[in-house]
Amino acid sequence: MKTAEPFLYDAVVAGYIGVDITPGFPASRTPVPLSELLRPGKLIQTEGLDFSLGGVVANTGLALKRFGKQVALMGLAGNDALGDTVLNKLREHGVSSGIRRTDRAGTAYGIVLAPPGTDRMFLEDPGCNGIFTAADVDYETVAKSRLFHFGYPTLMQSLFMNNGAELQKLLARVRELGVATSLDMTLPDPDSSAGKVDWQSLLAGALPHVDIFVPSLEEILFLMDPKQYAHIISTTQGGDITDAVPPGFYASLSNRILALGVTVLMIKAGHRGAYLRTGDIGKLNAATSLRLADNWSHRELWIPAFPADPALIRNACGAGDCAVAGFLAAMLSGADIERTGRYAMMAGRDNLYGADALSGLSDWSTMTDRLQKSY
Repeated sequence: MKTAEPFLYDAVVAGYIGVDITPGFPASRTPVPLSELLRPGKLIQTEGLDFSLGGVVANTGLALKRFGKQVALMGLAGNDALGDTVLNKLREHGVSSGIRRTDRAGTAYGIVLAPPGTDRMFLEDPGCNGIFTAADVDYETVAKSRLFHFGYPTLMQSLFMNNGAELQKLLARVRELGVATSLDMTLPDPDSSAGKVDWQSLLAGALPHVDIFVPSLEEILFLMDPKQYAHIISTTQGGDITDAVPPGFYASLSNRILALGVTVLMIKAGHRGAYLRTGDIGKLNAATSLRLADNWSHRELWIPAFPADPALIRNACGAGDCAVAGFLAAMLSGADIERTGRYAMMAGRDNLYGADALSGLSDWSTMTDRLQKSY
């Protein structure tokens, strides 16, 4: 058990970081399928160009800071103009010191295409995230925190090659410090090297070192049951995958995940909300500095999504990351499981109202007041 002591940080958020480059589309543009909009030879008029931070380090890390938590960030940026952008934007939030610079690869970037009435499309270059290893984590800083949240090994080649040996090394070292570990994923590009990984085998080695696992439904379906994923995708014809997944899937998959050692599982399921499943919280409390209430143990429940006003929705980049930030912030604050889930859903909904991942979020006291009034 980690001894009681004052901590410099509530959480360290590490992993993937980059710059999202988003062309603006006129709101008056008539919605059309992307296949028609991006027809070869066609000129498409845009309005403005937005540069914002993307990835778990910026989205979840800065959202946790917005929610009043003391946060340290860790990631890699290249020695290039986009790397300067990363550092300058983080300095505005006062949390840039944990980002290392490298000459070995460029800064990650994503080109986000989000025309009105159409789901987003991402063109993503992971850049120097692909060379991030366990050695890029400052474990002295991690030891001064209560929680270590890591995101997007699915986009970080050094972590998923060799069946995830480097990811296991990283998580095991953090866990040895008595710090609770949390892991988030992304959906791999099936045609990339990540899409060819045996993720079932990789996660079987990594999840014994993970206390809190927070994937989306589509991510975990692809990673843990690729045959089922391919079948469901073939039947949805571009529709919402959350409406096509059998109800029993969540329970059977969560049994497999908890059997690997995870204690708290949250599967983000879009408009359906989130599915929560937990194991023995007493063991987690004894092994780490988290102190979760008894009502967290051996639970299975659905948390409904917070209703969103369609007229206010501006963007969905980072909604899942912000939901995770709300979830982790509430855990760190000692909230019970139902209330923690509601904070997560409110944060995910509020994200939709901002032009970027963070601008739609409220502070923690405002969220708490609104949550109390919603009961």
